[in-house]
Amino acid sequence: FPSRGASSDTTDIWKIRLQLTKPVTWIPLVWGVMCGAAASGNYHWIWNPFDPNDRDVLLGLEDALKGLVAMILAGPFLTGYTQTINDWYDREIDAINEPYRPIPSGAISEGQVIFQIWSLLLGGLGIAYGLDVWTGHDFPVVLALSVFGSFISYIYSAPPLKLKQNGWAGNYALGCSYISLPWWCGQAVFGQLDRPVYFILPILYSIAGLGIAIVNDFKSVEGDRQMGLNSLPVAFGVDGAKWICAGSVTLTQLGVAAYLYSIGETTYAAIILGLILPQVYFQATLLLPDPVANDVKYQASSQPFFVFGILATALCLGHHDFTA
Repeated sequence: FPSRGASSDTTDIWKIRLQLTKPVTWIPLVWGVMCGAAASGNYHWIWNPFDPNDRDVLLGLEDALKGLVAMILAGPFLTGYTQTINDWYDREIDAINEPYRPIPSGAISEGQVIFQIWSLLLGGLGIAYGLDVWTGHDFPVVLALSVFGSFISYIYSAPPLKLKQNGWAGNYALGCSYISLPWWCGQAVFGQLDRPVYFILPILYSIAGLGIAIVNDFKSVEGDRQMGLNSLPVAFGVDGAKWICAGSVTLTQLGVAAYLYSIGETTYAAIILGLILPQVYFQATLLLPDPVANDVKYQASSQPFFVFGILATALCLGHHDFTA
């Protein structure tokens, strides 16, 4: 979801269009698709060195191509749509606070922005339907997920709902869109979403994602208060919000570890616990002492352990025999 935009220090329209899509924000979505593919248990390698039964080169190439198309759908197209539409609805505020950004600076015309929004949205939905056809879905689940995600993106940025103005709704929309939706997309391309656990665990991780999203709000608390944005640091104060952040990130991952232990996946449960420990350490040494000064350092230190925990969980689900 939204990030700071680049300045319009170029006149190349394609560079400006790329700036509006903010490629750095594609990365979590691409990772989420990869986790969903792992959770399906049905992704085939081109040549798997660990499994002699998984060395069908043609099947591996087809799956690699499917995965690439799903990542292009989640990243450049639908995240690009999200970022562009967010900048469009923030253009008046940006004209005051960040007039150098592409839209308020006039580096790209309003008509060109509208064209980009529709092109990315319709192109993304077309790719989603193509993936459903390619994978033989009776119900177009990838298209349905894409329509739902695009709708959430719209109401996140656009009035009258503008979820970003509300701390709980806005931050959960971020967590869900960064984690659950790309996971479900990747899993639907390679397998099926036919068990409650495939919804419950990504949703738990999305609640943790809500906590991570709070970190981005600490430095802007005064500006948000003046603009009437009810972020969680505004609603609960910095001290209250930092505990909500730490609690949501840690407790949800402990819940995931407990579930994996309950189904007999003790090794994976131990891996998740091992990945939680450094996150707790960075919360205790960076987040809780001073979330405003340490927000970037905390994110950089803690998030790698979080995202590898998501991948470990997905690999566990793909490996687990639910019929046993």
